[in-house]
Amino acid sequence: MFDVGASELLLIVIVAVVVIGPKDMPLAMRTAGRWIGKMRKISGHFRAGIDAMVREAELEEMERKWREQNEAIMKANPVLPSAEEMLPPASRVTPADILSEDTPQHQHEPSSLPAPEAGPHAEAPAVEHAGERRDEFHIPPPPP
Repeated sequence: MFDVGASELLLIVIVAVVVIGPKDMPLAMRTAGRWIGKMRKISGHFRAGIDAMVREAELEEMERKWREQNEAIMKANPVLPSAEEMLPPASRVTPADILSEDTPQHQHEPSSLPAPEAGPHAEAPAVEHAGERRDEFHIPPPPP
């Protein structure tokens, strides 16, 4: 940035020791370090603000392009009807048809699905042990 070489830095240090003196040099270095730290912090904050503004501008540009492309696609392709709209009117079922007032809820036809078979989640049969009735449960072993 400033392009200071080793020989120039050595010259600056020698002039600083002569002008400030070796006794006050640590205090001067601390003060210079604080000022440099503040300048870096301010420049970092400024750079972050600029980056945020650039990102926001890019995002707005991308959103504008996306909207334009979306509108072009929507104009090129007509809206397809939903699956429910494609059914003939006689086969459409509405919630009012399911729970109509003339048919009580408890009088619906029984399901035509087969009864579930006994599986790992089926109820366990009751087993009696020494006069007590307990439910038999099978707990699978933990995975390895």
